[in-house]
Amino acid sequence: MTALARPTHGRVIGGVCAALARRFGTSATTMRVIFLLSCLLPGPQFLVYIALWILLPSEDNPRTAW
Repeated sequence: MTALARPTHGRVIGGVCAALARRFGTSATTMRVIFLLSCLLPGPQFLVYIALWILLPSEDNPRTAW
């Protein structure tokens, strides 16, 4: 199981979708499409994205991941 960290390469905005794609074994494009489609549904998608952007460590600035 890999640690969840935002990659330094392949980011579009914050690297959250790329990190989730790596974790779940799919492409970053697929994860971005899933995120965009989920935005059509009611819910806190943008808040979750921002929270993950803040909470997930970057690969170039490692800190303890939980």
